Amino acid sequence: MRTLRKNDAKARLAAGKHVIALEGLNDADTVERLGPMNPHAVWLEGEHNLVSPANIGDLTRAADLAGTTSIVRVNRVEAGLIYRALDLGAQGVAVPHVDTREDAETVVQAAKFSPIGKRGMYGSRQGLGDPDFFHKANDETLIVVFIEDVIALDNLDEILKVDHIDVFLVGPGDMSQSMGHLGDPFHPEVTRTLEDTVRKIVAAGRTPGTVGNHENVTRYMELGARFFLTSALPWIAAGYEELRTRVRATR
Repeated sequence: MRTLRKNDAKARLAAGKHVIALEGLNDADTVERLGPMNPHAVWLEGEHNLVSPANIGDLTRAADLAGTTSIVRVNRVEAGLIYRALDLGAQGVAVPHVDTREDAETVVQAAKFSPIGKRGMYGSRQGLGDPDFFHKANDETLIVVFIEDVIALDNLDEILKVDHIDVFLVGPGDMSQSMGHLGDPFHPEVTRTLEDTVRKIVAAGRTPGTVGNHENVTRYMELGARFFLTSALPWIAAGYEELRTRVRATR
């Protein structure tokens, strides 16, 4: 008899560890090939990329084969989009522009079965063959909500009161335009706001996250962030440039 697959990223967070989620790899073969790296999670981009119900099944299946947690970002706060991603095999969902307590509650209601929420009564590939799937699923479903608008900062105290959210991810990109610094996510005012928000999330006893890279990850770890969304493309670019340098050096 099969059993529901454990959500390793969620377990790491519950144990006080950090999680790095790799984005920019919205291809099933590429995701599967990540297996030997033992990544904590893969981020499947459905807000700004072509991840949709047509390919979520293949992408999350590849994540299962790679032994990593699959997190699908949907494109808005909408119950049907959230639980359909889970029905198609995602182990976690990420939801952008969660600006109010009501938004946060909608996300939880959509992602969790009774008695916590009202997720539509349907199975998932994760639970095929497990007769206790509906009783286990809530414990293995990871929820990430984005705090990325000024209005969300105004409502943050109330948003942080909503239970069953694993990560409150502070997004620099949309926050910068919301603050009037379009195209400048590293503006000093934006950075101060992000750091203050991470501190506030930690003070409330919740888990913060942000977009992480080599330049900022140490700082945000010190502040208490434990979930980092990071693109693989800079690593590819760095590796390619290193190879070009070596080739030039041998000529």
